[in-house]
Amino acid sequence: MNTTIKNIIFDLGGVLIDWNPEYVFLEVFNGDKLKMKWFFDEVCTFEWNENQDAGYPLAQATEDRVALFPEYEEWIRMYYGRWQDMIGGPISETVSILETLVNNSSYRVVALTNWSAETFPIALKLFPFLHWFEGIVVSGAEKTRKPFTEIYQITLDRFKIKAEESLFIDDNKRNIDGAKVLGLQGIHFLSSQQLRKELEKKGII
Repeated sequence: MNTTIKNIIFDLGGVLIDWNPEYVFLEVFNGDKLKMKWFFDEVCTFEWNENQDAGYPLAQATEDRVALFPEYEEWIRMYYGRWQDMIGGPISETVSILETLVNNSSYRVVALTNWSAETFPIALKLFPFLHWFEGIVVSGAEKTRKPFTEIYQITLDRFKIKAEESLFIDDNKRNIDGAKVLGLQGIHFLSSQQLRKELEKKGII
């Protein structure tokens, strides 16, 4: 057992839940990946979606984009209109790791996610394992997001945990770097198998 780590903080999307807008737009664009990439680079961008993760209303965000790109209105409205179709399902091997950690009384297990507060209730209904966590900090509810320092501090304060005793798991290296600023340890998630090996190496499982 690792005696220095007492708290495990999980990201959700890309680690425990497979969510990808490509599931909708590959179909919309008849498999044309170049056209889809253009749409994500120019119209419904990653940065635009992240703004909603920090609490900006989905309806207003949609209208903003439609005003900018009226010729692509139908596609823009699909982004949140078909949001649930972008969920591929649970990442089962990581859910198994989560279950092991939750059942180990040596660790407190919480989650920190960049997620719109408007769509997160859907995830809570779809995925029973989200209720295994001691608690979940949802960026959209906090009006800030990773990798900004404030949301990591909110997490530490809310659960009364120390940064130096905490391990953060995220599939975005930028978010890991943001956590390290406050003194948390981090694992950049690449796959469930890689995560298990890293946790074994650290003596956590």
